[in-house]
Amino acid sequence: MKPLAASLGDPAGIGPELLAEAWARREAERLPPFFAVGGARVLAAAAASRGLDVPVRTISDPAEAAACFASALPVLGDLDGVFTPGTPDRAGAALALASLAEAARLAVAGRAGGVVTGPIAKARLAEVGFTHPGQTEFVAEACGVAADKAVMLLAGPNLKTVPVTVHEALARVPASLSAELIHAKCAITAAALRRDFGLAAPRLAVAALNPHAGEDGRFGDEEARIIEPALARLRTEGIDATGPHPADALFAPHAREHYDVAICMYHDQALIPLKALDFDAGVNMTLGLPIVRTSPDHGTAFAIAGKGAARPGATIAAIRMAGECAARRASAA
Repeated sequence: MKPLAASLGDPAGIGPELLAEAWARREAERLPPFFAVGGARVLAAAAASRGLDVPVRTISDPAEAAACFASALPVLGDLDGVFTPGTPDRAGAALALASLAEAARLAVAGRAGGVVTGPIAKARLAEVGFTHPGQTEFVAEACGVAADKAVMLLAGPNLKTVPVTVHEALARVPASLSAELIHAKCAITAAALRRDFGLAAPRLAVAALNPHAGEDGRFGDEEARIIEPALARLRTEGIDATGPHPADALFAPHAREHYDVAICMYHDQALIPLKALDFDAGVNMTLGLPIVRTSPDHGTAFAIAGKGAARPGATIAAIRMAGECAARRASAA
């Protein structure tokens, strides 16, 4: 498997220091080789802020990363900036965007085994020309995949969830849902769980939109009108999809034993349980792409950047998951 490409994220956030921390723990965590795209000075300063001894070695080709990974953190190219923890600016946003674009390009070109994206500040990126709702849509476009064909999976040791609608105002969620959309997201998810996670017969539990799954229409009719037809179609296609399940009971320990992924109707329905159970090890993975893309499921955390307080678990988990999924794809090729 080729080394993974890791984008910096916003250099004023916790992304660079956690990338350095992940390299420092590479042996204990048994991480696959990865290289950062740009930011050699930023990474060195971020490592120093945590008291880490992280040698940084600039490389000119991704193929050089594996050979030096044991002794230094490989950094591709001369993209760089200034480490200003907690103080984001336009220059840092421009560096984050350039790093993201190059990391995605390398993965799409087959020169990296996959891409791990660092946390960004969308408002800052918008100031330097970023027009996408998030990195999921950006990477999908880089792959030539329509945004509605890319599925966000949130994964941790205890739970996997998929939001059918993502960055949508809550008031607009019911009108945004359709049987076709639910079917498409579920079908992509089932295929990805087989391909990337080795699950021969993935089990999907689909959450209801309304309290008590609508209570036979008393609290809403979306379950009968939209969700159930999607489930019926999935079952005719051989996909194990159950529901609609009342969301207030779907994430209890005994319930989680009966499914591999929970398909949720909106952003917080998926992310609240994932972060409650697996905040320090949650990974955001984009399904439905020709490349592997993961990201730690947290933000830039400007308030604690450079203070040594950020926990590296999610970054380590994102690198490990990307490596495992890329290895499965490589062995099946």
